Amino acid sequence: MKIRLAAYLQPDSIVDGEGVRTVLWTQGCPHHCPGCHNPETHDFDGGALIDVDEVISDLKQIKNQDGITLSGGDPVCQADACYEISKAAHEMGLNVWCYTGFTYEAMLLNPKLRKLLEQIDVLVDGKFILEEKSYDLYFRGSRNQRIIDVPESLRQEHVVLIDKYMKDKDYEIRYKKPDYMFI
Repeated sequence: MKIRLAAYLQPDSIVDGEGVRTVLWTQGCPHHCPGCHNPETHDFDGGALIDVDEVISDLKQIKNQDGITLSGGDPVCQADACYEISKAAHEMGLNVWCYTGFTYEAMLLNPKLRKLLEQIDVLVDGKFILEEKSYDLYFRGSRNQRIIDVPESLRQEHVVLIDKYMKDKDYEIRYKKPDYMFI
C-alpha cells in the first residue's frame, strides 16, 4: 500500500499537538480553505508516493517522540494508509493526533473514516475559517475547530472535547524562576 506525502516525516515538532511529535504531511485536500497555511498540499497529484511499510520502518527509527501527527493536506482522504500507520504508531507506544477539515460527525458516517477514528487519540476537526483565525488558540487555527478526545467520544457516543485546549492561551501566566537549582 502507498501513501502520497507532501513531505517526509518531520520529527521533533512541538506545535502539531501535545508533546514532541513526528508529523506526517499528507498530500491532497478537497477543502481549499482560504488562508490555509499549507496550500501546496491541496493537489492530489502532487507530492510523492511512498510505501506505507517504508514510512512505518522509518518511524521506528525516530527516537524520543511522544506521538505522531497526521496533517496535510487532509489525511483522512488517505484513510486506509493512515490507519495502517496509526495502528503501527500505537504498537510503538506513540499516540496519534489527526488534523482534518471534515467533522467528527461526518467521519462517523463513513465506514473507512470510522475505522481510522478508532486509531486516533486526538482529532482536530473542521475547516480552517480565516474570519475565525486566532493566534490565541492551542493547536488549532480557527475558533470553529474542535480538539476532540476520540476514544472517549466513541465510548460515550458523543463529542468529548479536551477542555484544556479549547480555552484561549493565558499570557498572564508569568515564568517564575525556581528557588533552587539542580546540580
